[in-house]
Amino acid sequence: MVDPTPDRWIASGRMEHDDTYTHGHHESVLRSHRWRTADNSARYLLPYLKPGMNLLDVGCGPGTITAELTSILAPGSGIGIDQSPEIVAAATAEFGYDPALDASTTRPHFQTGDVYNLGFDDDSFDVVHAHQVLQHLSDPVAALTEMARVCAPDGWIAVRDADYEGMTWAPTNAGLDQWMSIYQKVARANNAEPNAGRYLLGWANQVELTDIRSTASVWCFSSPEDRQWWGGLWSDRTTTSDFARQAVDYGFATTAELATIALCWQEWAAHRDAWFTVLHGEILARPKARP
Repeated sequence: MVDPTPDRWIASGRMEHDDTYTHGHHESVLRSHRWRTADNSARYLLPYLKPGMNLLDVGCGPGTITAELTSILAPGSGIGIDQSPEIVAAATAEFGYDPALDASTTRPHFQTGDVYNLGFDDDSFDVVHAHQVLQHLSDPVAALTEMARVCAPDGWIAVRDADYEGMTWAPTNAGLDQWMSIYQKVARANNAEPNAGRYLLGWANQVELTDIRSTASVWCFSSPEDRQWWGGLWSDRTTTSDFARQAVDYGFATTAELATIALCWQEWAAHRDAWFTVLHGEILARPKARP
C-alpha cells in the first residue's frame, strides 16, 4: 500500500484549504459527539494537566470534552473553537461561560474558528487539544503547525484521531465490510485521511514537534447496551448523515445499498457475540524552539 504521508502534507508546501466534513452535524453524529468525555477520549492527556493552565480545544463540537478539561484546569481558562456557528451556539448554551450567571472560570468560552488560522497570538495556551479533527482535514500538517504556533514553549499539543482501517468487529458481516469500503472512498474523495491515527507521529515529526509521546487506545463496544447504541447511531448515520449524502453524490453507493448496510448494523448490534473496537492514535508533544 502506498504511504499517504507525502507531498500534499508537506508543511512547507501549503495548499488551499477547502475542507469537506465527511460526517456533518446530523443528530446521529452529535449523538456520538455528546457521549465523549475527558476520560473516554482524552485519558492520555489527563496526567499532564495542572490547575491554572489555559486550554484551546480545536474542533470542540458540542463541548463535552472542552467543559471537563476546563473544570480540571481551573482557575485556568478554556476556549473551544469550531467552524460551525450552530454547534458553537449549542455548546455555549449547554456548557459555556455566562458572566451574567457566574463569575468563575470553570466554564469555557466557545467561538467559531479556523484551525488553519487560529487568530491567537504565539504562545497563547498551555494546552492545545484536538480530538477527531485531523482526520477530516485536507492538510493536517498545516493545522498541526498552527496549533504548535499558539502553544507555549513549555505547553502541550495533544491530538487523538481514529484509524478506520484499524477498527475490528465480530461476527463477520459483509454489510460492515461494505460500509468500511464506502467510508474510505468518501473520506478520500474529501481529500481527508480516514486512517489518521497511524500517521499522527509522522505528522508531528514533519512539524518538528519535540518531546513526542505517541500512544494508542481504543473504544470497545461489547455490552448489549453499548452495541445497541453504537450500531444504532451508525445505522442512522449510514442513511441520514452527510456521509450518506456524499456516498450517493460521489457515486460510491446507492440509497438502497446504504439502507441494506443500515440493516446490517442493526443485525450486528442484536447479535449476542457482537464486539467492535475503534482504534485511536494519540500524540502528546511540545512545540519546537522558536528562533
